[in-house]
Amino acid sequence: MSELRGLREKIDAIDDEILRLLNKRAEIVIEVALIKRKENARFYSPQREKEIFERLTSINKGPFPNSAIKPLFREILSASLSLEQPLKVAYFGPVATFTHLAAMRYFGASASLIPVEGIKDVFEAVYSGQTEFGVVPVENSNEGVVSYTLDMFMDYELKISGEVMLKISHNLLSRSGEKSKIKKIYSHPQPTAQCRKWLERNMPGIPIKEATSTAKAAEIASREDDSAAIASEVAAKIYDLHFVERHIEDFKDNYTRFFIISWEPAAKTGRDKTSIMFSTKDRPGALFTVLEPFKQAKINLTKIESRPSKRKAWEYIFFVDMEGHTEDKKVMKAIEEVSEGCLYLKILGSYPAGDAND
Repeated sequence: MSELRGLREKIDAIDDEILRLLNKRAEIVIEVALIKRKENARFYSPQREKEIFERLTSINKGPFPNSAIKPLFREILSASLSLEQPLKVAYFGPVATFTHLAAMRYFGASASLIPVEGIKDVFEAVYSGQTEFGVVPVENSNEGVVSYTLDMFMDYELKISGEVMLKISHNLLSRSGEKSKIKKIYSHPQPTAQCRKWLERNMPGIPIKEATSTAKAAEIASREDDSAAIASEVAAKIYDLHFVERHIEDFKDNYTRFFIISWEPAAKTGRDKTSIMFSTKDRPGALFTVLEPFKQAKINLTKIESRPSKRKAWEYIFFVDMEGHTEDKKVMKAIEEVSEGCLYLKILGSYPAGDAND
């Protein structure tokens, strides 16, 4: 026991030193804030944050795992930024939605995270200046795009300044945790679709009621003895629900991609994506002709999606993601050539590429 006590005293001394250094770092952050205010510079820089993460993981020699460095330092950076200027972020709420978890993953717990009722409300909060950033779901690895999010980019002059890849795990929750008591299940349509096979096998004949979000589903289920909700572990804690079954998604490799939206473009990091939207002329081979410059420039297109324009019957808007940044000459040159064959083209933003392992 004396040996264990001695080791614990060493750990306490190291913890004390870590705390002293964190406060020393905070003092420097406050000095940085004064300079930024004087120069009217942006307080939050995704590029600087990415540089810090990459530098620390590259010099780490262990045994402290690299996988823990990014979440640890994200909270340090989030707390530091709150000393400079509290960062306001709107997200598709309420509390405990997966979009809320994505916002926490990207901005840290010290940011001022503001829940709003819908995806359009997120865009409106950023557009009106109520918040600096917004977080919206855009695509699920199994169920495809969130069409409404893409539609919003046609109505708002905002930029994509980042993306988050969040692994999604769904749970069946209820007040009692007893499967036999469940007479109806609440959830958002996307999670319902992601759990369709499990529900058909395990809850046949139980009606699925639509809710505006998984968190709202959990809130409703928390008030009804015969109801359950498909929601996250965080929702179970917040709404005091018990697990009927964990991890009910049909595919375990289930990720949702979220966009970070803002007025400001993101600076080049060296590992970036660019998103654009465009409409083509109505003629044979029009899409092939439009995309040809990307092939010639050897630019990898990571996604292409079409949506009705809703302005004219049978007119479509195409959304394209590509590797690279508009500050790259070949990317900008290719986009300029593409625009010549388009009726309309809009650059939605260049931003640091997200990582499913973040």
